[in-house]
Amino acid sequence: MSLTYSSYLRVPELTALQSPRSEPEEHDELLFIVIHQVYELWFKLLLHEFGRLKSELSAGDCFDGISTLKRVRMVLKTLVAQLDILETMSPMSFLSFRDRLEAASGFQSVQFRELEFMLGLKRRAMLTHHAENEAAQAALERRLRERSVVDHFYDYLESRGAAVPDDLRSKDVEEPTRASAELQREILRLYRTEPSTQILLEMMTDVDEGLQEWRYRHVKMVERTIGDQPGTGGSPGVSFLRASLFKPLFPDLWAIRNRI
Repeated sequence: MSLTYSSYLRVPELTALQSPRSEPEEHDELLFIVIHQVYELWFKLLLHEFGRLKSELSAGDCFDGISTLKRVRMVLKTLVAQLDILETMSPMSFLSFRDRLEAASGFQSVQFRELEFMLGLKRRAMLTHHAENEAAQAALERRLRERSVVDHFYDYLESRGAAVPDDLRSKDVEEPTRASAELQREILRLYRTEPSTQILLEMMTDVDEGLQEWRYRHVKMVERTIGDQPGTGGSPGVSFLRASLFKPLFPDLWAIRNRI
């Protein structure tokens, strides 16, 4: 049998993956499932693209890095736009099937935690939320022990003649990204003297802002739907999500704004 659109994309298998638990089925449960499944597919693509970006940064490949960041930025814009669709579901509609979700919660998204770790937002404590999932533990351990996108960004800066402080180069790979006044001076010099690097830095800032925008919109969507109640399955809910707001991926790129 020749390859077809359906067989290549495995459409029958894909469209069989939505299994509403309400009985009789609540109309909006299918929307809820589809949106979250699509999010996981986008997360998979983002992990793929950030993996490529790491290689490009370490190779000092400015223009391919810009191209990858442009794609990532557009994916993040799509993630935000999908919240507009989810918000067509009223709080009453969600409550009609919420109890069927039992302990399931978006807080348990392994791929999103992988993304955070990959981007330098590393917190070993987050592994405790996946203690019963060996595959999740293994994936998160691997990301925790890998060099982050920011570590590879340091490679790029050095390829452009920047002096990356020794304390950043020697820090434990499991530590989260931290800002550095010394590094900011080097970044600022490149920003002023290398137009191509300036574009790369602005694209990185766009991606950073895009993730912060998605976090903010996600918080407001959850707050609009369930208020300040605990999240599904007893997860921390809005209080935890609020605490994650406005934590930049690339703090040095924001710190130089008043000196450009």
